[in-house]
Amino acid sequence: MRLPPILALLLLAAPAFAQQAKPDATGAGEQEVASSDDPDAAETAPAKVPLEEIHRFVAVFNAVRDAYVEPVDDKKLMQSAVRGLLLDLDPHSAYLDKSDAEDFDEQAEGAYAGIGVELMTQPDNTLRVIAPIDDTPAARAGIRSGDVIVAIDGKSLPGDDSMEPLRGEPGSKVRLSILREGSDKPFDVQLVREIIRIASVDSRLLEPGYGYVRIKAFQADTGADFQKHLDKLQAKGKLRGLVLDLRSNPGGLLTAAVQVADDLLDKGGIVSTRGRVPISDAKFEATPGDRLGGAPVVVLVDAGSASASEVLAGALHDNKRARIVGSRTFGKGSVQTVLPLDNGDSVKLTTARYYTPSGRSIQASGIVPDAVLKPVQDATQPTIIGSTALLPPTEAGLPGHLRGDEEGAEGYAAGDVLDGDGYIAQALAELKHPGAVAAAEKARASKKK
Repeated sequence: MRLPPILALLLLAAPAFAQQAKPDATGAGEQEVASSDDPDAAETAPAKVPLEEIHRFVAVFNAVRDAYVEPVDDKKLMQSAVRGLLLDLDPHSAYLDKSDAEDFDEQAEGAYAGIGVELMTQPDNTLRVIAPIDDTPAARAGIRSGDVIVAIDGKSLPGDDSMEPLRGEPGSKVRLSILREGSDKPFDVQLVREIIRIASVDSRLLEPGYGYVRIKAFQADTGADFQKHLDKLQAKGKLRGLVLDLRSNPGGLLTAAVQVADDLLDKGGIVSTRGRVPISDAKFEATPGDRLGGAPVVVLVDAGSASASEVLAGALHDNKRARIVGSRTFGKGSVQTVLPLDNGDSVKLTTARYYTPSGRSIQASGIVPDAVLKPVQDATQPTIIGSTALLPPTEAGLPGHLRGDEEGAEGYAAGDVLDGDGYIAQALAELKHPGAVAAAEKARASKKK
């Protein structure tokens, strides 16, 4: 796989799901570049800020500092001004203070220091346990799904970020007050924080000869983990096909998605990026060697499949390596570069658009599956934790998004979130018998008549 000089590329579904890629040793990721609606626009020399605009900014700054109803710290006011500079560019460009940048590092690496538990903040700021992560302090201490954390180290939970006190240095202790169903009062559990590693890849055999791999997000180790899971499945017998599940995958590191695509392709393009300056232009191509030996692949996607997951789906589809099954994807076709600043903060800036091997931009339009699945309106349908139901339905629905080449095309309809194992069975049917989904849908339609 041929990698271009710029590696500081970031693909995300929405700001809440951002993940950071570090700049490479060349420092290419540190060069400041600007986004543009025209990816072919020529590079221009930096323009000087007009003096009258500087005067206007200073006048407003002084007016706020001197006359606002409450005193405002100069540093805080300037930071707000810098954030405002990025606010109206697009939904994915943002100013990251040092702690935000560190959080992004953790998400990209797939590791953090804590107790290892998935949580949901409740209206009263308490934390309900969704599930403890296997072989972590929380799991070993017997914390259960449904438990409610009502205090940490004897203190009630803060209103802004109730989960923050759970983080800390590896080896440090934390005491949780937990209310469990059936108990009259909370009980305390003391835990020792450690490095928690989040697995982004799961796999299993659906039936002899047919494998299933789910990628939850694209992190630093996702490519290597994908290879390990494929090897594990193939150790049980030669695979005759694979269902690759990218539902509700918000994206992550571009290079991780490229690695997975390269493992399933023997040749052909994977993705290209184009921006206003040459450093933003890159092209990724597959190297010889398909780890599945040409066995058929079905990629399962939905409205929560975004960015890096769309890169992977687009690469496999355009190279006729896989059929896409599910619902229209999110439609995020832009690339972010994280630019570190000398004070420890960073700027996350949209610097390029990406294009599938056929040269198509999916910005604000998404990828339309070969076989469309409809949501199952069944209260007994099992759900997958981590649903994107709270996300905006599409990139096109985000205020201030970059306009897409195919945005607003006739027949456009936002995709659906497809939670549950029932869709995996339909993807397997399509894998074994291409056209099975369409035939089943036609049969259902004729029954309704």
